[in-house]
Amino acid sequence: MLGFLLYIQLMLSVENLSYRYPHNADLTLQQLDFAIAQGEVFGFLGPSGSGKSTTQKILYKLLTGYEGTIHFAGKPLADWGREFYEQIGVSFELPNHYTKLTAEENLRFFSSFYARPAGNLHEWLDKVGLGTDANKPVADFSKGMKMRLNFVRALLHNPDVLFLDEPTSGLDPINAGKIKRIIRELKAQGKTIFITTHNMFDADQLCDRVALLHQGQIKALDSPATLKLQYGTRNVRVTTRNEPDQVFPLDSLGHNPDFMRLLQLNQIETIHSQEATLEEVFIKITGRQLV
Repeated sequence: MLGFLLYIQLMLSVENLSYRYPHNADLTLQQLDFAIAQGEVFGFLGPSGSGKSTTQKILYKLLTGYEGTIHFAGKPLADWGREFYEQIGVSFELPNHYTKLTAEENLRFFSSFYARPAGNLHEWLDKVGLGTDANKPVADFSKGMKMRLNFVRALLHNPDVLFLDEPTSGLDPINAGKIKRIIRELKAQGKTIFITTHNMFDADQLCDRVALLHQGQIKALDSPATLKLQYGTRNVRVTTRNEPDQVFPLDSLGHNPDFMRLLQLNQIETIHSQEATLEEVFIKITGRQLV
């Protein structure tokens, strides 16, 4: 079914998934097919309105009435009861907390929903840079602080699968780096992580594979490295101190006399291969920007 995924444990498998919101004439999702392996970080990459969040909402059973087949841990999604929510953690794109409660009070309240014991609250708050804010009312938090608290809330009961919707939205580079570091740690622990984002840089850094979603359809699905090579050009661009930038074919580069002359006669500043970025790949496939 998806190459290397045939021989390893699948956590989620989706076949022919379609969905139409009530009173909408057009389908929001159109015959999606994908699978996510246990321990994989999988990304849905696309602009707002492409169907990313709708897909996640179906997968964690917030939306019903879809067409197609979904299995979670080898069992039809529809056959899972309340025990399903013990196994998943969800970090929504928009923070949703009780603003009159403190950060710690929010976490204690939400952790009480689960049979699994909560982790060390203060340790988690420290990890996302909120350790000194544990006793502040959430009403006093910035959007970025609320996003980080949202992220922690999804992890407290040690879920096996995480659904993260735009996990670094509204965060400065330092705090976004903290979130991404934790995601890598969770992957190393064997957690399965499904990220939706329009941030191609985050997807490139974090995801084992990405699906490029446009108007409710998967236009491409592969590893970021493979997609970038497939849609890039096999050239290198050389910047020297004394001459204009020059571009050379990557094939047989070591036998190119002009390239060798440039190396011998100039001080090299940079040499870059010309693979595409994920955003450039998306634009080539769909003809629109990731906004």
